[in-house]
Amino acid sequence: MRLWLKDSERRPDPAPVTTDDRKAVLAGLALWLVGTVIVLIVVPEPWLIATCTVGLVLGLIGLVYTQHRRRNS
Repeated sequence: MRLWLKDSERRPDPAPVTTDDRKAVLAGLALWLVGTVIVLIVVPEPWLIATCTVGLVLGLIGLVYTQHRRRNS
C-alpha cells in the first residue's frame, strides 16, 4: 500500500455540497432560547442567565453572517 499517489493517478475531488447553514443556526438559537426560559423559571442564577444570553447573541451574529454570506454567493 502506498501513501502518496501521483497527480495522474488521483481521482478528481468531488464538488462541494451546498447546504443551508441558516437551519442549523436557527436550531441552535431555538435551543438557547429554550435554555434561557428554563433558567429564568427554575434557577435564576446570574451566571446562567449571562451564559444563555451570550449564546443567543452569538447565534444572532451567526445568523447575520450566514445571511450575508448566502446573499453574496
